Amino acid sequence: MTVVAIANQKGGVGKTTTAISLSAALAERGQRVLLLDLDPQANATSGLGIEPDSEGSMYYPLLGEAKVKDKIIPTRIDNLSIVPSGMDLAGVEIELARSDNHLSRLRKLLHKKKFEKDFDFCILDTPPSLGVLMTTSLAAADEVIIPLQCEWFGLEGLAKIVHVIEQIRESGTAPELTLEGILMTMFDGRTNLSRQVVEEVSNYFPEQLYQSVIPRTIRIGEAPSHGMTIFEHEPNGTGSRAYRAAAEEFLIRHSIAGPQIA
Repeated sequence: MTVVAIANQKGGVGKTTTAISLSAALAERGQRVLLLDLDPQANATSGLGIEPDSEGSMYYPLLGEAKVKDKIIPTRIDNLSIVPSGMDLAGVEIELARSDNHLSRLRKLLHKKKFEKDFDFCILDTPPSLGVLMTTSLAAADEVIIPLQCEWFGLEGLAKIVHVIEQIRESGTAPELTLEGILMTMFDGRTNLSRQVVEEVSNYFPEQLYQSVIPRTIRIGEAPSHGMTIFEHEPNGTGSRAYRAAAEEFLIRHSIAGPQIA
């Protein structure tokens, strides 16, 4: 099982939408996926039409009082399961901050052989902050995907999150943590700004930048309000095609050939 953190400390960049959409697209291609909602706002949970559940969240597993597998619930999407979130998860930051091993707790929970064999990928939807939950999530991951909106402010945030990844790696908790990719979101091909931002990222991260870009569309924004993935809300729209293309690129990067979706 490969653990992939979808991370950006800046809110409103399409992070949760990317976590949901990538998870669903991979599941659609036959990959067994676990989506872990680690954001107390529980947007990934509600975005799949599931009621936020503090009792069912990672709160107790992170404190060593429950097992992750007991919190996993299936979704209506084949091959996709989720550990939901709830507001109580916000309180775990205080508890974790008091412990000496907070960086390694989630990593130990997710990298157990009995647990790893049940899934091909574990996608972590992280909080939009640089707090304890974010760093704990990064330390648990094998790789990180950064959704980056096509705006100049996004470039400033990119430097910060890359620096945090380097710090996590140097701490020794996750020495092999890699920046798997940067996925450009909210792309508007009609503007010079979007193209300039993509070009700037390409200059600094040519290997990590996804060729697929996620357009700015109303349908992508609407889907979570209906508790639906973009593939359910608008199966053949530009948003669906873009996220399916990103998932295909992800699988190619991992040397996996999934079934083609019409």
